Amino acid sequence: MELSLLPGSISPTIAIGLMMASVITSMITASLGAGGGLLLLVLMALWIPPAAIIPVHGMIQLGSNVGRATLTWRHTDWPAIAAFAPGVLVGAGLGAWLLVDLPEHLWQLTIAAFVLYLCWGPALPKGAFGRPGIFIASMATSFISLFVGATGPLVAAFIKQMHKDRYKTVATFATAMSLQHAPKAVVFGFAGFVFHEWLAFMLAMIAFGFAGTWLGLHVLRSISNRHFQRVFNLVLTLLALRLLWQAGQSALWW
Repeated sequence: MELSLLPGSISPTIAIGLMMASVITSMITASLGAGGGLLLLVLMALWIPPAAIIPVHGMIQLGSNVGRATLTWRHTDWPAIAAFAPGVLVGAGLGAWLLVDLPEHLWQLTIAAFVLYLCWGPALPKGAFGRPGIFIASMATSFISLFVGATGPLVAAFIKQMHKDRYKTVATFATAMSLQHAPKAVVFGFAGFVFHEWLAFMLAMIAFGFAGTWLGLHVLRSISNRHFQRVFNLVLTLLALRLLWQAGQSALWW
């Protein structure tokens, strides 16, 4: 790999390490349902400039989710996706229009609280999973994702309550997140982010992530729906606890 193919801010060694991480994190998401995207975000934050983290991570996650959605499309809950898609457009449009700079710890606390409630609290009423409920959930998380980049656990926890079948959960989540990450290219492009400097790196990360997805789906076959639900809840809870810890750290410095 030539240095000219990489942004000046990262070395070939770091790039290769992140590509290996893309394999592992994509495998985690494909087999356990969630967690890989946020883990990759944490690792990228160690070496990638802050201004590039959310747009670059968003494009990598877009490619990773499209790959997973393609491999599992037969299991996707398409009526739910039909309700989710308009909410993405509205939420992303509001976010692009407002471009607010709100305290990060408020978003982190909100996301963590909702994830923990959706995992361990009373089940949401069935009406929450109708078209209006899915639209509202999509709009809210799409708006927040432009500023935080960590709404995956919240979307996953919401979809988890809709389906007990592990394949349907993974497939619908992948398609929903593909839709949610797509507007970031337009929004950050208009905001002035230079995507072409990161293009080769992003494509390589997506390719390595696809390999991880393929491996993870093979692992998923060996897991029962009941075991998947337990592990899925555990993964989401750990992610929520990490967000709470981050919120505490952010609040101290705010």
